[in-house]
Parts: sequence; structure tokens; C-alpha cells
Amino acid sequence: MSIYDFTVKDMQGNDVSLSQYEGKVLLIVNTATGCGFTPQYDGLQDLYEKYQDKGFEILDFPCNQFANQAPGSDEEIASFCTGRFGITFPQFSKIDVNGENEAPLYTWLKAQKGGVLGSRIKWNFTKFLVDRNGNVIERFAPTVTPEKLDGEVAKLL
Repeated sequence: MSIYDFTVKDMQGNDVSLSQYEGKVLLIVNTATGCGFTPQYDGLQDLYEKYQDKGFEILDFPCNQFANQAPGSDEEIASFCTGRFGITFPQFSKIDVNGENEAPLYTWLKAQKGGVLGSRIKWNFTKFLVDRNGNVIERFAPTVTPEKLDGEVAKLL
């Protein structure tokens, strides 16, 4: 099984095969619109604009599992993110990243890089960096800002 075997839902509920991202460097992030880390959207967008044309993609998965910090519908979340932060990277339908309803993609990501605190996602804005071959290179805590990932992304490109 590889990351390219997964299918996720976009904000409109359509199936999206992650195989369309084969050969790209990916940063996969679970996000929330009402979180203390929400301002990281600015840094994520800056990173995306800097490296998108070199084969970099950010995959944004809103998650409401942490203190009800993403309570809106997919449409409301997308509107907030584009209106307030001007994001242009792909956003997907809201998912669970822990527990019995967790998205299979996150079950797989956590199996690849459990992190310091075990496999459980601790909070929103946990980030997984994936190389061009689909290997999960690193998992970053929510406190690691997108600006601190610049060098890591650049190395993989």
C-alpha cells in the first residue's frame, strides 16, 4: 500500500485519487478555522506559492476533533480560508484523524511516522512531509510553523 492508493473527498464531496499527486512533494495537514494555530494558513500559503511550480502541493484536511475548532460545513471552511487567508492549495472534505471514524489516509500516515507522542494526532496543524516517491519523510508537531519547513521542502524538491 502507498499514499497513491488512497482516495479522499474534495470539498464538493467528489472522489479524488491521491495518485494524481504522484511525483510531487506533499505536505499533508489537518487544519481548523478556530484554532490558535489557524494563522499558520498564511505561512502555508507562502510556502505553497514559493514551491508550487517546482512540484510541491499542500493537501489540507479540515478536522473538527479538537475542541470543536472546525465546526463549519466544508463550504463555510473553504470560504473562510480563501477569504481570510487567500489560500489556493487543495482543500478536502472535513475528516477525523483519530478514533473509530478516522480517515484511512491518516491511519496509514500515522503508521508511517508515529511521532514522539505515539501514533495519535495530538492537535490540528500536525504536518506530514512526503517525498516525490510517496515516502513519509517526517511528521511535524502543530507548533512547527510552515516557515520552519522551508528548508525541508526545498531539500526534497
